[in-house]
Parts: sequence; structure tokens; C-alpha cells
Amino acid sequence: MPTPEHIWAAADLPVRRLAGVALNPSSPEEVLLRLLADGPPAVWMVLCRDRILPDAVVDAVLKHPDTRTRSFFARNPHVDPAQRAQLVDDPQWFVRAHLAEAPRVSAGRGPRPLPDETVVRMICTYDDDLLQGTIYRQFSTGLRRCMPTHPVAKVRRWGVGMWDLLPADTRAALLADPDEDVRESARRHVRDRDPAWVERELPARPSHGRWDILMHRALSRTVVDSVLTAPVAEGERAAIAGNPSLPADVVVLLAGDPDPAVRERIALRPDLGPAERRMLAVDPDPEVRLALSVHPELSEEERAEIDYHIPVNGCFDSQPEPHVPRDPQDVRRDASSGHPLLRRRAATDHTLPPDLVERLAADDDLGVRVLLAQNHPDAPASVLLRSFLEYNGLERAHLTTRPNFPTTGLAAFADHQDPEVRASAAPADGTPRRRGTGPRGRSEPGVGSSDASPTGEDAGAAGVTAVASLSLRPVEGHPARRSGDHGVDGSWNHGACTGSSGPPPFCRPRKAPP
Repeated sequence: MPTPEHIWAAADLPVRRLAGVALNPSSPEEVLLRLLADGPPAVWMVLCRDRILPDAVVDAVLKHPDTRTRSFFARNPHVDPAQRAQLVDDPQWFVRAHLAEAPRVSAGRGPRPLPDETVVRMICTYDDDLLQGTIYRQFSTGLRRCMPTHPVAKVRRWGVGMWDLLPADTRAALLADPDEDVRESARRHVRDRDPAWVERELPARPSHGRWDILMHRALSRTVVDSVLTAPVAEGERAAIAGNPSLPADVVVLLAGDPDPAVRERIALRPDLGPAERRMLAVDPDPEVRLALSVHPELSEEERAEIDYHIPVNGCFDSQPEPHVPRDPQDVRRDASSGHPLLRRRAATDHTLPPDLVERLAADDDLGVRVLLAQNHPDAPASVLLRSFLEYNGLERAHLTTRPNFPTTGLAAFADHQDPEVRASAAPADGTPRRRGTGPRGRSEPGVGSSDASPTGEDAGAAGVTAVASLSLRPVEGHPARRSGDHGVDGSWNHGACTGSSGPPPFCRPRKAPP
């Protein structure tokens, strides 16, 4: 079966012009239906994959005899997920596989979740090989939170993957679950936290498994000492520096490590003692000082005494809701902090009360304002427009799809020097732009339509990818695991999902060592 790249490469100029007609938001419904019935494969591809479609066209796509055409619709990021969900029982595994694989969206964003009942049906009826990809990115926050106690055993097995986020009574219930597969999955997570077992299973050579163990599993003193005295690969000291099981005396030792990458990760540890905090507050490396400056045990006065620099530019995009909601008092404390990174973290909270929305909308930090605009459903029109005018980074176009983004009165920007701003000011037909379209009046990759979403939920707001942590010096040689990635048993890398642990996001990433 030809790939999308091959389909497009084989399309001649007349076919590509027809594809342009298929993408044109002004094309009448009857034209789209004719293209779907009689068009070539390249037209079917862009029509079904790359735009929002009228209901009549959606109905025709779902009944289309061509398997590939239905599969394109199965991974369309622009349509209502409930429309895609109608393919859940498609007779062709190829279509079902593309439905299970999350639609591709812009970097930093997640796809809108499928309906919970659709996900449950997929977990219960699809072969395991169809569930090993990125289906987890299509789980709603509500479903993720109830998975460990779900009445369906196969769903509970996925819930076991959030082991570190679960309360003790839920863990105990999973260990005693009536389903053997659930119990075995729970026992594996308990075993992963047994230092003796981890020591026996630690690979002797550099590998993904070794890096994962050093960074995330319970380490015995023997393993820690071997990394300190005879590391297998460069960067292993930095790998263990963030491991929660690190003994207290080793935390003190590594706080004075000659490698700034090690000290930076130590600076982020919530169990860092007062003496080590004082030492790292005056560290010669600016990124170590920046990491320490957001430590939860510091007072505002202590933060203010640290010489840190906040990067002005950054990736200020939409963030998913955390699995565990943050404590409202912690959010309020961060929103009132003098530290821009803490205020940026507060600005990503989807449930900020009105007084904090008002406070952060007037913040003097660009990152705070843009993150509020990208994430809060009630971000005011003024901050949305200002953010769009001032921010030039990733997901800028997403701002134009937010619920309160102004759709009228933009003519004043028709002569703006920025072409994106000019495009937003002048829709092709002179009418206000429909929600869910980008500044050029057409669907942008990863942007959904509020017209198509009965809940009005933002396209990227409920993806399973976790809130991005402060991106520090990468552990050299370690292929970083994406937040939200899961293993074969549904286990997830949830380090940033809690919303309460780890550093705030949106700091300039460190460059990898040469």
C-alpha cells in the first residue's frame, strides 16, 4: 500500500490543484462530495486527513469503500474525535490501527481525546499490537483518573501504569485484584521498587533499560557506589542525581560535584538540605542557580537573593491537565511569586480563579501572559490578542483558536508588518473567522473546531503527554523519554504529570554536550 508521501509524489499538477479545492474552506459541500466520490487518491488524502468536514461529507467518508481513505479520516486531528470514533469497529485492521495511533499534531500539543467509551472498547477488543503505540495520548483526563478503579479489568491494567501517582489503598486493591493480569502488573511495579531486584536486573552495558533504571528505579547502595566509582557510561552520575531513592549522603556529595549537569539536577531535588541550598544558590554555573531558584523550600526573600537569569524567549504552548490536580494554595503561591518561572507554572493551570486570571493577564512577563492565553478557558480577549501580537514562538497560531480570541475589529492590523497578523485581520471572504481555523482561514495542524466539539474543550488541552518539566542538560547518551510515554504494561513516565513535583516548565533547554 503506498505511503502518503508516495501518494503525493505521484500527483501531477492538475491533481494537486484539485487537492487545493478540497482544502478550501469555501468549497461547497456538493463539490467535496464529488471529489470524495470521483477524485484521485491524493485528493482523498488531503480531504479526509487535513481539514474539518461538513457532517454529510463525514457520513460519506465513513462509508467510503477505500480502506486507505477511511484510515486518513481515522487520524484527522481537525475533526471532532467523536466523528473519528465511529470507525472503532471498522472491518479493516488498517483503519483501526490508525484510529488507535494518535493523530499527528504540532510539537508541544496533544490531540483531543477520544470519547471514553470508545477508548474502553478499543482496550477491550483490539489486539495488543494495536495498543502499543500512542493510543494513551487519546485518553481523557477523567478516564485516566478512573482507570485504576475501573470496572473493566483490562482498563484497570492500564491504570496500574500510574503506580507512583496512586494512593496506598488503590495500590493495595490492585495487588489483590480478582484479575490475574492486573495483579501481575501491580506486582511488577512493586518489584521495580525493590533495590535488590533492580540490582540483579541492571544491564551491565549502556542501554535504554540501564538508563531507565538509574534515573527512575529504586537503587541499592551497591549500584549507587558503582556509578560513583566506576560508571559504565558518561553521564551516569547526572542520571542518578535526580533519582528519588538516592541516599542523603550521596545527595550532599553530588551537590559539590565538578560537573554542573550533576549539580543542576541535585538543585531540583525536593529533599535538598538547607546547607546544600545555600551552596548551590551561589554556584558559579548560572543554570544551576536558576534551577535552585525555584526550589519549593525557598522563601521569596531567599529567591530574590539568587543571581539568576530568565530566558525571554521560550516555548509557551498549551499544556494538558495534570493527572493529580495541584493544590489551589500552591497555585496561588506561585501566581503571587516574584519569580517568573513560578508564575509561568501557575499560568498553565486550567482552573485558575478569576482574580488570578486577572493578575496574570497583566503580568509583565511575556511567558506568563502567553501561557495564560494558551491554557485558561477564560483568558480575556485582550491578553489573547496581545499574546498573538507579541509572541513568535511555537503554537502561536493556536492562540487564534482560543474561545475568547477576537473575531471582529481586527481590520486595524491589515497593514501590520507581520504577515501572520495581516492574515488574521483579513479572512478571505471578509467575514469573521470561524473558530478552529488558523489565521489564514483554514484548519491548522492540530487545531480543532469548537463548532465540532460539543464540550467546547480546546483541541490540545486534554492530551496524555505530561506538563513539560524544566528542560535541563540532557543526560548524555540517554535518549530522553517523552513525558507520558508508557511501557508494554501501560506504565507511564509520569514525572511531570502530578503538577506538584519537579521544576516549573518553560526554561531554556540546555544544549547537548558535543
